[in-house]
Amino acid sequence: MTVNRAQKEQLRVHIRWMIRRDMPEVLNIEQQSFEYAWTEEDFLRCLRQRNCIGMVAEQSEKVVGFMIYELHKSKLHILNFAVSPSCRRQAVGGQMIGKLVGKLSSHRRTKITLEVRESNLAAQLFFRSQGFKAVRVLRRYYEDSGEDAYLLHYCLAGDIVEDFEEEQVNRIAQYEGNQ
Repeated sequence: MTVNRAQKEQLRVHIRWMIRRDMPEVLNIEQQSFEYAWTEEDFLRCLRQRNCIGMVAEQSEKVVGFMIYELHKSKLHILNFAVSPSCRRQAVGGQMIGKLVGKLSSHRRTKITLEVRESNLAAQLFFRSQGFKAVRVLRRYYEDSGEDAYLLHYCLAGDIVEDFEEEQVNRIAQYEGNQ
């Protein structure tokens, strides 16, 4: 049986809270996705924090993606986000972002933030396609490599957040022809 192209492009997933027995599959996806992968201890240390939440995307009882994020007063901050290489470009990541966007509200949390490695072009393009905007370059952000990061924001209202309005020229936007 062959899977037609439309089915392959849109893999429907169930997004639920991460539980302990998900850890082997989550660690496998993490190791396949990142050169500087989190360890199991990194995940557990983060998930023990009161404001930290882990969720998985599941398809046919198999974990195909995950996200770890923090709850803050006015935002959600993504700490880790990955989709299994075999399930990429099938809308799994988009469904996970949709779940986060659904948690925003005009009265309370109005934005989602995250940092992305300068070298991770695939992630930059994915988050841009989901409505995120690069608002700042964070020099030597990653301790493991000294690599720069881009700070990305998704805002419920669709505008760049007020706390960045007074900053100097947005170097990323310059390259996009927006300045």
